[in-house]
Amino acid sequence: MLIDTHCHLDNDRYHSDIKEVIDRARSSGVDRFIIPAADPKTLQRAVDLAEAYDEIYIAVGVHPYDVGNYDREYLEKFVNHPKCVAIGECGLDYFRLPEDIKEIEEEKILQKRVFKNQILWAKELKKPLIVHIRDSSADSLEMLEMYAGAEGGVLHCYNADESLLKLSKNNFYFGIGGVLTFKNAKKLISVYPKIPQDRLVIETDAPYLTPHPHRGERNEPSFVNLIAQKMAELSDITIEEIENTSTQNANRLFFKDEI
Repeated sequence: MLIDTHCHLDNDRYHSDIKEVIDRARSSGVDRFIIPAADPKTLQRAVDLAEAYDEIYIAVGVHPYDVGNYDREYLEKFVNHPKCVAIGECGLDYFRLPEDIKEIEEEKILQKRVFKNQILWAKELKKPLIVHIRDSSADSLEMLEMYAGAEGGVLHCYNADESLLKLSKNNFYFGIGGVLTFKNAKKLISVYPKIPQDRLVIETDAPYLTPHPHRGERNEPSFVNLIAQKMAELSDITIEEIENTSTQNANRLFFKDEI
C-alpha cells in the first residue's frame, strides 16, 4: 500500500481519463490519494472526485499564487466535508514577486496574512497543514514555529533547506516527490539522509514534477514507485521498507483514526 499525499487530480489535464489514471495507480499499489485543492476554481471538482472514489481525499486551502482569491467564507463550505483531511496547499512563495520594491513588500504582506489565517484555521480545526515553501524558508519557518498547532503538517515538495528540518520536532513531515530522481537534485539528495525516517511521506505533485525517466510527460500517481525506489536507494533499505514507513507516516498524519 502506498499513499500519494499530494496530487492535483482536479487539474484539467485529467478530465478525459481520470478513471484510467486511478486504475493505473491502483495497479502500482497506490491505495489513497490526497488532492490539495489549492485553487478555489477547482475545489468543487476535487470534492466531486472525493465523493466518486473511496480512495480520494482532499485538503482545503489557497495556494500563495492565489491569495488574491482567498475567501474563507467560501472555503468553510467544504472544510467539514468528511473527506477533508488537511488545510492547504498554503504557504509562501517568493519566486515570482513583482519587480517594484513597494509591490514586493505588499505581496509578501498579503501572502503572510493569508498564510497565517490558514495556519490558525488548521490549529482551530485540529487538522494538519499542507505547506508550500519556495524561496521563503526563513519567513515560513518563523510563522510555522510561532503559529502552527500540535497537528503539524507536511512541507510539500521539501526544498532541501536544512533549517526547516527542525520542524520535525513540531510534528512536521517532509514530502518527497519526483525532484529526488532529477539529475540536478544534488542538494536534496545530500540532505535527504538527514530527514528522520518517521517524518517521510511520498507525493507526486501530479501533473507536475514528473520523475525520471518520464520527465516531459504528464505526471500521475502511478509513478509513485519511481520515487519510492530512489528513496530506498538513498536510505540503503528495501523499497518495501520505504513503502511501509511512508504509509505509516501518512496514516499517522492524515488518517489518525484509521492507523
